[in-house]
Amino acid sequence: MRRFRPTLKWDTGVIGNFISQRFAWFNFYFMKNLLSFLTIMFAVITLGALLAHLFELPRKMMLSKEDYQVVQGIYSGWAWLGIFEIGTILLTLIWMISERKKKPIFPSLLTALLLFVISLAIFFLFTFPANQATINWTHLPDAWETLRIKWEYSHGIRAVLNLIGFGFLIAALMKKSH
Repeated sequence: MRRFRPTLKWDTGVIGNFISQRFAWFNFYFMKNLLSFLTIMFAVITLGALLAHLFELPRKMMLSKEDYQVVQGIYSGWAWLGIFEIGTILLTLIWMISERKKKPIFPSLLTALLLFVISLAIFFLFTFPANQATINWTHLPDAWETLRIKWEYSHGIRAVLNLIGFGFLIAALMKKSH
């Protein structure tokens, strides 16, 4: 003969359903807020580095060959910032997919994503080849001035694209809160 043992299961019954529904609601909104927060943080780190390039561009274009090579040495180790740029694109994509049914938010996220992708494409079309041709600016070939123009202006254009993309992320965040 089996003995009856009352057990309290939290996953069934009125109390269990109430708790699991409240937890699922909290978890869902927490994750969406975490996603938007991480996207903004990754984007602002990327933007900060690109704005540094933009603001120093006018003065760097006036430097001599020797001075320019010395100044370029400060970027040693900046390649790891690519993690934030790729992260910004991936996080924006995930955020966009999660908000795809919300008409006020989706276009802002799509625009931001496109701007970030175009910015990365410009890096691989202009900036990266200049880095390769100069061995990360440790060796300046005869056509170094042409490479400098490509490198500096590609960073400037990327800074503007990322600034506009960041603005669209903020717009999506503002629309999300209404």
